[in-house]
Amino acid sequence: MADASVGNVIFEARGLTRAFTGVVALRDVDFALRAGEVHAVMGQNGAGKSTLIKLLTGVFAPDRGELRLHGRVIAPSSPATAQRLGISTVYQEVNLCPNLSVAENLRLGTLGASRAAVADTVAGIEEVLTYFPRLRERYEQKGKSLSGGEQQMLAIARGLVARPKLMLVDEPTEGLAPLLVESLTEILREINRRGTTILLVEQILDVALALSHRLYVMDQGRIQFTGTPDALRADPEIQQRFLGV
Repeated sequence: MADASVGNVIFEARGLTRAFTGVVALRDVDFALRAGEVHAVMGQNGAGKSTLIKLLTGVFAPDRGELRLHGRVIAPSSPATAQRLGISTVYQEVNLCPNLSVAENLRLGTLGASRAAVADTVAGIEEVLTYFPRLRERYEQKGKSLSGGEQQMLAIARGLVARPKLMLVDEPTEGLAPLLVESLTEILREINRRGTTILLVEQILDVALALSHRLYVMDQGRIQFTGTPDALRADPEIQQRFLGV
């Protein structure tokens, strides 16, 4: 039987606005994320994508606007408080502990998580290793000995250990070779297929189109397009104007 929660709105941003020393980085951003879907955010450099991620996870506070999780207003003050709410983040800058092993980095994924997630750490690690068999092979190796692609996989795996309600993934394919991009795309698809809701910031149009159920295109701190992959494919003007395609 299908999960009745799939398709329900679980996370909303309403009127998010943020300025830095007089420069508006985000202006009146609204969106709604539905359970069990992948929502992709696209835009050229400086569009406001990374600022958006940092507002959603409490790195920055909005000047105006609010966030809602399951209809309840939330105000995370840090990534740790966001994680306690069930929001896990994989940032663009891979921030592993280089002198810790793969196993130890994965266990760090429960820091700040709920008690239930911490108690279920072993099962959580075993589950994420089914997505990343390469990490199982390197389980006792230090993070600094991994390739760039393997480090990105470990960062995503660590974000999954606590079984978040929502996973924010900021430009995971940046700097990866085409074969690794293809592999990571399939891994993210499988993570979503098993029920994790994902908000993906992505620069590669083909990746965003292949993974997402809905896309948001940003420019100058605003959402300029909201729609399905098919709608964006059919709109070359949006692609050219805001994505440089």
